[in-house]
Amino acid sequence: MNLRPDTEQTPDFDCLVFIGRFQPPHLGHLAVIREALRRARQVIVLVGSAWQARSLRNPWRYEERLRMLRSAFEEEENARLEVVPLLDALYNNDVWVRDVQRKVRDIATPERARLPRIGLIGASRGQSSYYLTLFPQWESVSVPLVEGISASRIRERLLRSASSAEDYLSTHATHDLPPGVVAWIRDFLEEAPYGQLVEEQQLLDQYRQAWAQAPYPPIFVTVNAVVVQSGHVLLVRRTAAPGKGLYALPGGFISPHERLMDGCLRELRERVRLKVPEAVLKGSLRDQRLFDEPHRSWRGRTLAEAFYFALRPEQQLPQLKPVRGGDHARWVPLADLDPESLFEDHFFIIQDFLGLPADFDRV
Repeated sequence: MNLRPDTEQTPDFDCLVFIGRFQPPHLGHLAVIREALRRARQVIVLVGSAWQARSLRNPWRYEERLRMLRSAFEEEENARLEVVPLLDALYNNDVWVRDVQRKVRDIATPERARLPRIGLIGASRGQSSYYLTLFPQWESVSVPLVEGISASRIRERLLRSASSAEDYLSTHATHDLPPGVVAWIRDFLEEAPYGQLVEEQQLLDQYRQAWAQAPYPPIFVTVNAVVVQSGHVLLVRRTAAPGKGLYALPGGFISPHERLMDGCLRELRERVRLKVPEAVLKGSLRDQRLFDEPHRSWRGRTLAEAFYFALRPEQQLPQLKPVRGGDHARWVPLADLDPESLFEDHFFIIQDFLGLPADFDRV
């Protein structure tokens, strides 16, 4: 593999690392990657939020973003690009940092049997300095921000409706996106997942409209139960948007006059009908934590208080009899947990309680 940059000068770095979500890859991302290719023999692009279920914030899967990124570069440039998926660890920076370090260590190629000179590259913005504090062993390279491009605004135009998407692609997309990405998104508009995302965007618009007259942005409080027994976790399968077809932790909104713990037990009792006495559940409580990542929920600022119940191992798992017409409940083996099939941040809540690693990989 040719790892020499397109210049006669000695490159500044053996390897530059660029971390992003690329939802979708736009011209600002390309400016950073091209600068990295100019200054380094090898460029590692870590695609964050890999293996997450489709959502308004993460509409495209890792494999789709990989194809979009590759379409924006020539064959010789792609030969020097290593594009790698990166699973989030929303509630444990140490787990996430370790995963980044490990991936870079395994991919970065040394020059002449010496340790590679590695740098972290990014656009000039607030998050950049935050990432740099997590990786003091690497030098930092800052690239001027391409003004006027916002991935969130691009997603809003594309997901508002099919007509909004077509209008954007026909008029303004070339100012934001490389041609290969525009062509790829046009094809995506014809696929079934796009229709589900548009439906969720419309639900979100209705939700926001209902709270439009509130004197301040609403903050919601929910409860969730992480119930584990004999290597299985209790999950429900959602039957309606948002997240239709995805697995989720049992839970929901609290009633105005109940305590958080009481709300959690009520959800298990009334909706899932878990056949475990309440006294046994209370005696099995091992931990209780607040999950407050600002973007964790589609509806807006939502705080989730989660309760971890570790039931005593038994030959038979407790019976489940969810209410008629409600979400379908089942016991899922821990080995079968797939972040791409779980709603919102529920995989990361389970990960945080159980100490699951961030090295999930099926690529």
